[in-house]
Amino acid sequence: MQSTEQQFLKELEDKLWKAADKLRNNLDAANYKHVVLGLIFLKYVSDAFEERQRELLGLFKNDADDNIYYLPREDYDCDAEYEKALEDELEILDYYREANVFWVPKEARWSTLKESAALPTGSVLWQDNKGEDVRLRSVGWLIDNALEAIEKSNDKLKGVLEGISRFQVDNDKLIGLINSFSDTSFTQPTLDGEPLSLRSKDILGHVYEYFLGQFALAEGKQGGQYYTPKSIVSLIVEMLEPYKGRVYDPAMGSGGFFVSSDKFIEEHAREHHYDPAEQKKHVSIYGQESNPTTWRLAAMNMAIRGIDFNFGKKNADSFLDDQHPDLRADFVMANPPFNVKDWWHESLADDVRWKDFCTPPKGNANFAWLLHMLHHLAPVGSMALLLANGSMSSNSGGEGEIRRRLIEKDLVECIVALPGQLFTNTQIPACIWFLTKDKTGGLSPNGVEKRKRQGEVLFIDARQQGYMRDRVLRDFTSEDIAKITDTFHSWQRTDAFEDVPGFCASADLAAIEKHDFVLTPGRYVGTAVQEEDDEPFADKMARLTAQLKDQFEESDRLESEIKRNLGGLGYEC
Repeated sequence: MQSTEQQFLKELEDKLWKAADKLRNNLDAANYKHVVLGLIFLKYVSDAFEERQRELLGLFKNDADDNIYYLPREDYDCDAEYEKALEDELEILDYYREANVFWVPKEARWSTLKESAALPTGSVLWQDNKGEDVRLRSVGWLIDNALEAIEKSNDKLKGVLEGISRFQVDNDKLIGLINSFSDTSFTQPTLDGEPLSLRSKDILGHVYEYFLGQFALAEGKQGGQYYTPKSIVSLIVEMLEPYKGRVYDPAMGSGGFFVSSDKFIEEHAREHHYDPAEQKKHVSIYGQESNPTTWRLAAMNMAIRGIDFNFGKKNADSFLDDQHPDLRADFVMANPPFNVKDWWHESLADDVRWKDFCTPPKGNANFAWLLHMLHHLAPVGSMALLLANGSMSSNSGGEGEIRRRLIEKDLVECIVALPGQLFTNTQIPACIWFLTKDKTGGLSPNGVEKRKRQGEVLFIDARQQGYMRDRVLRDFTSEDIAKITDTFHSWQRTDAFEDVPGFCASADLAAIEKHDFVLTPGRYVGTAVQEEDDEPFADKMARLTAQLKDQFEESDRLESEIKRNLGGLGYEC
């Protein structure tokens, strides 16, 4: 992305977040995100609708031989009749559905919303189907009415859009948000008069993702239920490379893995010489989420980006009400909640998902998630999931036995140990498990040639990677992601792979058995090679003691100065 576009998006982020954050005094983050994200969604669908209207209007007036949309002026008696015909034609629903654009009824369009919100309460807005006046009750009601109208007109959004009037936000604050969102060029963006190539979908998608991250930070632990840090999602997607096939996330949150997969195809288009729009048609999205609010957030997240999806008929528990029982996905990726204790139900006792292993511990869902995902993995597919570090070594509740069987069945492909402080919602150290049912080599579902690697597991210790983004959170740079990804792909595809002490190592199953099937990367990668120190010992000691002496003297000076200042204020110490 060009620097001007990045600058535009950064300024937009700051502006809209500042406007949205004014609600913090009235609502907590868990609630005001619904108000803000609902408005973002309304703005997007209305912008996309208006873009399609402008496109259609041009087609209606274009007298080209191959233009089936053309409406000849000569077919009408006067200009007024022709303009009315154009106006009526623009209201034909099929023109929008054929372009994968959501139909937006007149009462839900952003222009209507902005104009109506500024009117006094009780003003007549329009007449309903019975010819009766519809009056403005409140701005919250106005927004709810728009969301409901859009949902009724688009089957894909049934049960997805949630009203905001229940949060009882003041009219003035909602009008302020509407005006802030209106005062932005989403469809034809410019920066300092320079036109930008960003599409409305790109801008709104970026804003939506940014807001999800900000809300997750504001909510703390609760925010992590729907948001996985972008760098970790990017790392997993880059390692799995879902160019085509079925992509599944059984704990999808707000759908971050699907968004990242969509971006992955766009970002690698030039490298692999394909049309990203055409390539995306070869990817099918499947997800599941138990939290009803988060399920809606995910559906809105997909709709904003024009990503087709199958999230089941409803929000549901992946263990107790699997919405995709027959799915065998080419790529499975997830960040399920760590160490969930209350997942078990007696109906799961003889479940097919763990019949080849053993029943996961009833007090911890970590391996239940792993086996659920493995069950849904296609014979030559690949999967990745984030788990707490304890999953690599714990023997409690049968976890050690499950891990042993996974290794003996040669299903584990790679383990990546992550640094701490990557998550907004937990300080529990985490790792990524990569599994596959097929290490025989050959062409993978994404069209990549892999070598034979039976009986091998790659270990990557990435605990020293990344940087502190602030005092609390660590993040990966693009170079960190590339280093880990390139290591994994080199091991998968070439015979030229070499261990790097302290960072990565390939181990056979016999070596893992010697370690009692513990998969902690530190046991296999060893320690990094230390640079040789050719400074003579006597010289080094002289240098270090002189340095220490200077530090002691500076400490004494500061202590004396502090005592003198306190004494001047009448305090002795």
